Amino acid sequence: MSKKEEGHHVHGNHSHQHGPGCGHTKLNHSGHTDYLHDGHIHNLHEGHVDEHKLEVNSKNPDDCTPRHSCEGHEKGHIHGPSCGHEAIPHGDHVDYLVQGHLHRNHEGHCDDHGPVTTSH
Repeated sequence: MSKKEEGHHVHGNHSHQHGPGCGHTKLNHSGHTDYLHDGHIHNLHEGHVDEHKLEVNSKNPDDCTPRHSCEGHEKGHIHGPSCGHEAIPHGDHVDYLVQGHLHRNHEGHCDDHGPVTTSH
C-alpha cells in the first residue's frame, strides 16, 4: 500500500482528494494538517499522499496508565477495527481517538497516550 521514497512513505493508489469538507477528521500534527483515513494518517505532499504516524514524545508518550479514567466509552471496551473510534498510528503501535486523546488497550485497561487536536 505504501512505499518508502526519499525519506517518506508514499501512500500509493490513493484516488481520494483530501481537503476542506472531504469528510475525514483533520489532525494537527507537527505544524501541519493531516487527515485520518481508514487507520492511516495522510499528508498531502507535492502532488501525492504521504503516510505519517504520531511520534512517541512527552506530549504523546507510550506509558502505562492503569488509573486512567475516561467517560468516552464503557469500562471494558476493547479498541480495534470497527470499535467506533478512529485508529491513529503512534510509534510502533495503533492508538484510538477518544474525546481528544489517544487510547491504547493494555492489560485490561486503556492507557492514555496524550492529547491530540482534531477537527472535521
